[in-house]
Amino acid sequence: MTEQVTNTQNPQSTTAQPKKAHRKELVGVVVSNKMQKTIVVKVERKSPHPRYKKVVRKFKKFYAHDENNSARVGDVVRIVETRPLSKLKRWRLVEIISRAVEPTST
Repeated sequence: MTEQVTNTQNPQSTTAQPKKAHRKELVGVVVSNKMQKTIVVKVERKSPHPRYKKVVRKFKKFYAHDENNSARVGDVVRIVETRPLSKLKRWRLVEIISRAVEPTST
């Protein structure tokens, strides 16, 4: 015989926790890291031309917060939407997906 175990103390304990808001995530390439704790990420998106239907590449640059100054120019990074951190920064660095290839001098 199998018995079912039920939680009689607090039946709403699983639904009482507040949900975290779903935040937008983007993947792009770092084009500048000259500022302190800030990177500029260029994000590419493809959309069809309204009339001619050819797929057109469109770019937009986002300022993102990089707490450890770990991202370098050319890195592919993932950024996530956050509260406004300054006049232009509304994104923060989540992870570095792939590092840029450093040129070797011979």
